[in-house]
Amino acid sequence: MTAPNPHPDDIHTNPGDVGLELSSQSPLLGETLVVEPRASVKLHKCRLLVTSGPDTGRSMVSDKERLRCGAHPGNDLVLVEDRTASRHHFEVQYTERGHLLVDLGSTNGTFLDGRRIERAYLSPGSQIRAGSSVITFAPLDEEVPVEPDREGELCGMVGQSVKMRQVFGLIKRIAPMDVSVIIQGETGTGKELVSCAIHELSGRKKGPMVVLDCGAIPPNLIESELFGHEKGAFTGAVASRPGAFERANQGTIFLDELGELRTDLQPKLLRVLENREVRRVGGNETEEVDVRVIAATNRDLQKEIDAGAFREDLFFRLSVISIQLPPLRQRREDIPFIIRKELADPDLVARHGKKRVSAQAMAVLQGYPWPGNVRELMNVLSHVLTFADGPNIEVQHLPARVQGQQVDQPLPFNELLSFKDAKEQLLENFEREYLTSVLKRCDGNISRAARESGLHRKSIERLVKKYSLDARAMKPR
Repeated sequence: MTAPNPHPDDIHTNPGDVGLELSSQSPLLGETLVVEPRASVKLHKCRLLVTSGPDTGRSMVSDKERLRCGAHPGNDLVLVEDRTASRHHFEVQYTERGHLLVDLGSTNGTFLDGRRIERAYLSPGSQIRAGSSVITFAPLDEEVPVEPDREGELCGMVGQSVKMRQVFGLIKRIAPMDVSVIIQGETGTGKELVSCAIHELSGRKKGPMVVLDCGAIPPNLIESELFGHEKGAFTGAVASRPGAFERANQGTIFLDELGELRTDLQPKLLRVLENREVRRVGGNETEEVDVRVIAATNRDLQKEIDAGAFREDLFFRLSVISIQLPPLRQRREDIPFIIRKELADPDLVARHGKKRVSAQAMAVLQGYPWPGNVRELMNVLSHVLTFADGPNIEVQHLPARVQGQQVDQPLPFNELLSFKDAKEQLLENFEREYLTSVLKRCDGNISRAARESGLHRKSIERLVKKYSLDARAMKPR
């Protein structure tokens, strides 16, 4: 019997191929075919070995995207005894075409196989000369299997399903690797939680974790938010301000909704990633930054690349490791565990008392498709706790749409207006009503409203000001 092709829903971890282990017995009528999803991560390691010179025998093996070599102690390979080597002599970068050797402005130059270079691709066995030292390069790529994690919880995330335990296993495997990561998944699947878990389990956990939502910042401010600005760089720039990359130095930056980034800013972001330095808007000086980049998007970036809306080289630079998060409807068995954890939260118990979900209500919750994923589930729980007075949450406490009783209503628009004006009016009405509803549910707490809505706090503040809403009046007396 030929093994079936793997279904795309079996597991979503990238890079690395997904293999399927089948039970050794061929399935007969009435028997169950046991399928265990497995995934692997391809690690692009390399070794640098000093084969000649005063530091002969010194070596290093690493899976980092960039390796620096020189006399300075901060380098990855330190030429301690070589007095003719520059402080930062050369760098080896991993690119889509292979490992690239880059001279870092050294005094005596960098030589590859006897020829002086500024930038050149390395081959297995390449000889690099820096000062009086000769370093041999060797690629050590390997594919490492990732097993589903045995625990059903990681850094605040809950998931007993194989898909989520596979994600947890992948997070634990890649967190210590100082490489860029792209997290892909539908809105509300928990991409920011994954990024925080990677940061917490990495060697950068003592450094800052800076979150920047590329889709929530006005287009005219995104460059300043990313790279900072100098005083007087534009109207309103009354003082110099560091951008997200400077604030994240020695730590991690999380670029949420990366697919929303303007095409004219994509090459600027790529330069920052490649050169590890930023130039503020309106400034002339560059500032070195040491940042791990984690990006997230709910868009299919490959389709965006094909359509010319996203740069392929930027995608490759960021997606050294790619994690695909499954939507909630593909892991319905996790819903009871997510709800149980949320209802056990001490703050929630203090406000609403101990609650439990009836079997009937749980069946309805597990049968709903959850287009907004875990974020929508959290919002539904928040709604339910407002109306369920007793200890039990029953079907009648659930929103009508979850119960399947909601009838679609036509959108209220003014057909006497132009298309553009009618659309703008409809959007403004939606923004005002949605924000009012979220703020009331969150007792006027803007930070909590930002978390529940998935918007950046600055976006909430901007909309509150735009529609003259009084968040303070929504706080409990």
